[in-house]
Amino acid sequence: MRTFFGLLKREFAMFWNNSVLRILFIGAPIMYGVLLGYVYNKGKVTHLPIIVVDHDQSKLSKRAIEMMGDNEVLSIAALQFDENNLSRLMIEKDAASVVIIPEGFEKQVLTKKYPEITTIVNTANVLTANYASTAIQVVLGTLKVGVQLETLRKQGVPENLLMSQYEPFKTTFIKKNNRSTNYMYFLWPGILATVLQQVLMLGLALSFASEFENNTFKELVHKSSSTFKLLMVKIIPYLIMSFGIWLLYWFFTWWFKIPFYENLGALTLIAGLFVVSVCFIGVLVSILLPNQLKATEVLMVIATPSFILSGFTWPLSQMPVWIQDIASIIPLIHFLPIFRILIIENGPVDLTYPYINKLLVITIIGFVLSFIALYIKKRKVLKESKR
Repeated sequence: MRTFFGLLKREFAMFWNNSVLRILFIGAPIMYGVLLGYVYNKGKVTHLPIIVVDHDQSKLSKRAIEMMGDNEVLSIAALQFDENNLSRLMIEKDAASVVIIPEGFEKQVLTKKYPEITTIVNTANVLTANYASTAIQVVLGTLKVGVQLETLRKQGVPENLLMSQYEPFKTTFIKKNNRSTNYMYFLWPGILATVLQQVLMLGLALSFASEFENNTFKELVHKSSSTFKLLMVKIIPYLIMSFGIWLLYWFFTWWFKIPFYENLGALTLIAGLFVVSVCFIGVLVSILLPNQLKATEVLMVIATPSFILSGFTWPLSQMPVWIQDIASIIPLIHFLPIFRILIIENGPVDLTYPYINKLLVITIIGFVLSFIALYIKKRKVLKESKR
């Protein structure tokens, strides 16, 4: 046991003496957590610039413009009375949308000639385009209801019958899970989990590869010939440091006032399994590629696209089957749905079992392959020593 703790101390010393690894493993979670926390801290998109072209200049068109200005998502960056240089103005104002009110709009509404308001949506940015177009639809829909109710009222329809005359049935939309549609609650945790996976893989890429390059692997084997101990010596320090990063992430949720309270204990245990599965993948690559640069490059290839392939922002079911198969070997792919079920949706733990089972399979396969590869390397070193 004394030898084991001595090797653990040696591993921590190697980590601390590597300034690049130290800055990467400790600095990256802090930097990304704070930076992205403040980037998405607002949570909702507001005051998106739009351009309104009012050909009619009537009371009804002015009312529509006022309603757009009162909407929290929209901000009227320019009010035009013609369409001259409209494309240039959209770029100058960085406008998310252009609303064109036709000439004779009020007159045609009053005479029931069904005029058309045209909305040009700038889809160069899909996020702002969706927010702006939805807000404009809400505003114009509200205006439409108001005009129709006013018309029915003038026709002498009693107040208690107005709504039933206007619409035969009601529709109710109830938002569940992230009811405020806060972008930070949705995106920020997924990115931090991605950062944790990347720093773990990059750190463990150097675990055995650095020993092979520096010719210290023989020294390590002579101190302990147990393959299992050698694996644990490399992984346990990163498990301990990962728990520190997990606590740091919890502190960030408190700092940025993110209401993640439910199922934290279960998520912490599953996060431990996630970390172990990532560690075994990193160790396996580090053993198979005894070159620090090559091991780092391979693990970066695995880690970099993992957030895109996770299905967190774009549904995994909409990707080709062969991409889904490739994605299934990356632990993050299975951890993020667990996070979403337990924290965002406040679901029961049993719904996460399919994803936990996949993490267990990755962990077991990673452990077995790492053990075999390290055992072969160790036997080779011992044979050479005997010679």
